[in-house]
Amino acid sequence: MTGFVVRDHRVRVPVDWADPTRFGDLEVFAREVVDPRKASDDLPLLVFLQGGPGGMAPRPGQGGWLGAALERFRVVLLDQRGTGRSSRVDARSIARFDDPATAADYLACFRGDAIVADAEHVRTTLFGGRPWSTLGQSYGGFLTMTYLSRHPEALTACYVTGGLSPLTVDAEAVYRQTFDRQASRNVELARQHPDDVTLLGRLADRVAAGDVVLPDGDVLTPERLQTLGMSLGMSTGIRDLHWLLDTAVDTTGEPSVAFLTDVAARTGFDTNPLYAVLQEVIYHQGERAGGWAAAEEAARRPSFAPSARPLLLTGEAMFPWMYAQQAALRPFEAAAHLLAERTEWPALYDLDRLGSNEVPVAAAQYYDDPYVDLDLALRTADAVGNVQVWITNEHLHDGLRVAGDTILPRLLDLVDGVWSVTGR
Repeated sequence: MTGFVVRDHRVRVPVDWADPTRFGDLEVFAREVVDPRKASDDLPLLVFLQGGPGGMAPRPGQGGWLGAALERFRVVLLDQRGTGRSSRVDARSIARFDDPATAADYLACFRGDAIVADAEHVRTTLFGGRPWSTLGQSYGGFLTMTYLSRHPEALTACYVTGGLSPLTVDAEAVYRQTFDRQASRNVELARQHPDDVTLLGRLADRVAAGDVVLPDGDVLTPERLQTLGMSLGMSTGIRDLHWLLDTAVDTTGEPSVAFLTDVAARTGFDTNPLYAVLQEVIYHQGERAGGWAAAEEAARRPSFAPSARPLLLTGEAMFPWMYAQQAALRPFEAAAHLLAERTEWPALYDLDRLGSNEVPVAAAQYYDDPYVDLDLALRTADAVGNVQVWITNEHLHDGLRVAGDTILPRLLDLVDGVWSVTGR
């Protein structure tokens, strides 16, 4: 296949589906992609539910999971509200709120329940209400469970990669598990590259002085240095971090300009602030005590302290200090604290409906994934009807990105009944 036939769509939806007049409306963008050889065919629809939160849909490229999907489907790439070419949420847009409480209420409208409502509006408005399949990567799997809870009649099949969401446990329980997984990834980094661990400690000691400035003007701190561990959840993460550290120090022994530039990009949120703001919010349902779940878990683990040596790198976790240290997040600071302290949230999942689900669901879960804990994912699989789970240690959290042309066909075969998994 060479190229694609692409059609762009835009629809207007209310910011707050429960109170459409409160914040007005916003635009949601969806890109329809089809193999040019099949452009006139009546193909089934597959909507891609992007990971995140706060991530826009991928742009079309050759091969990978998209190439595999286009063999069978007309693919819809949805820029979730607040991302990409949908009405974006960034520092400039949030700065227009004078009242942090109102800003927090606005940001609370960008969770999974609203994203699913948007997707339903796209399906019914642009595609005549035709049922479609979903492919949910990471957070897209969380959205899949919300979709099955609210509109199972819209779905013909669901494919999930690294994203069977915890249905009943809170954010605190999630981080208890994922911090253990991240500790194991740090052990693997030390096994492969012990000198890198020593170098990270030296760098943390140096930046603790408070005078190492990133190219964007933010001060590099030991705790921000620790967030380079986000990459350890990816298949090439240890390798990429190793080569980043290869040129971390210049000939004078100071952090190099190239290193600082890369650190600013890897650990910043200029392009996706919702990823930080909503990271814990996506788990909240019903009543909760309030607080910063990841920060509280880290505080219970002295080995993850910024002053501890060896320096352990943190994973997919957001912390309150980020809003004070990073210019891109500073406009969100007051609202983010209010969201963290909020004690009551709407439900995201209908457990009874999920328990009796008849829509076929095929999921790939990764044994060592520190982003979405395997044990919690398997609890979800046991609680939802008609789910098949393929567990593999061949990939980490980014399996769909690095091996999508293998993973998606395997999931399609699971639903089609031409391949099966046995036991767990």
